[in-house]
Amino acid sequence: MSTVSNMARQCTRQGCVHHATVTLTYQYGRSQVWLDDLWPERDPHSYDLCDQHANRLKPPSGWHLEDRRQRVHVYGAGRLAG
Repeated sequence: MSTVSNMARQCTRQGCVHHATVTLTYQYGRSQVWLDDLWPERDPHSYDLCDQHANRLKPPSGWHLEDRRQRVHVYGAGRLAG
């Protein structure tokens, strides 16, 4: 069993120490950027980002950003009472 595959991946932004939670991919010809939940395997054609960097991402002018991450909302017990 490899210990490398079991380690959490780091955000690819230089100097960031946070764990990656998002995979960024893009297609230059379509001026399109996608954000997805972190892929199980690292892909050399994608970027792994932490939530902070993914949430602040601004695509280049004229590009379209599609956020395809699944959002899970966690509510406290007090908010569920009706």
